[in-house]
Amino acid sequence: MATVCVCDDSPLARESLRRVVATVPGVDRVSAAASGEEMLARYSVERPDLVLADVRMPGIGGVEATRRLLAVHPNAAVLMLTMAEDTDGVARAVAHGARGYVRKDASREELSATLVQVLNGRSRSASVPARRGDGQTEPPSLSERELQVLSGMSRGRSNAEIGRELYLSEDTVKTHARRLFRKLGAADRAHAVAVGFRWGLVR
Repeated sequence: MATVCVCDDSPLARESLRRVVATVPGVDRVSAAASGEEMLARYSVERPDLVLADVRMPGIGGVEATRRLLAVHPNAAVLMLTMAEDTDGVARAVAHGARGYVRKDASREELSATLVQVLNGRSRSASVPARRGDGQTEPPSLSERELQVLSGMSRGRSNAEIGRELYLSEDTVKTHARRLFRKLGAADRAHAVAVGFRWGLVR
């Protein structure tokens, strides 16, 4: 049986997640933390099998808390809780060693399936691959444009904003995005940026 720590500064979100996580098969105890600082303090005492950490929180925040946790406990399992606009935060947390991310608007079924996968060690998450580039030993070869588009994504820019920066049409940016997704084995923007950080393609 597994223990999980839910870390979110919103009392409503924290309690809602705690209740959902408590129903996941194999989970027998769920604790809660209201900040990154509290999560770090609790981890040292409770040593949960999995931490769910909100990317954006007051104080040190989820990304920095994850970095600090994994610097001391490199085998800790952390999944980030994120909204669609948190691409950069997710990618940085994954670069520090987080197992992946779960969208806050994920269904109960999606959340449960992701937690079961991570807790069973079959996959790091439903959204971020367990290995760099799906097992590649060398980083994928991206064109200069693809690297520029990936860099824009890592800074949270929309396709239209990236197009304006690079003097490209939005459709052309989308074409480059599709190509880099394919080369990185990525399912979406956050996934692509996370893989990019892992390979050192973006910083």
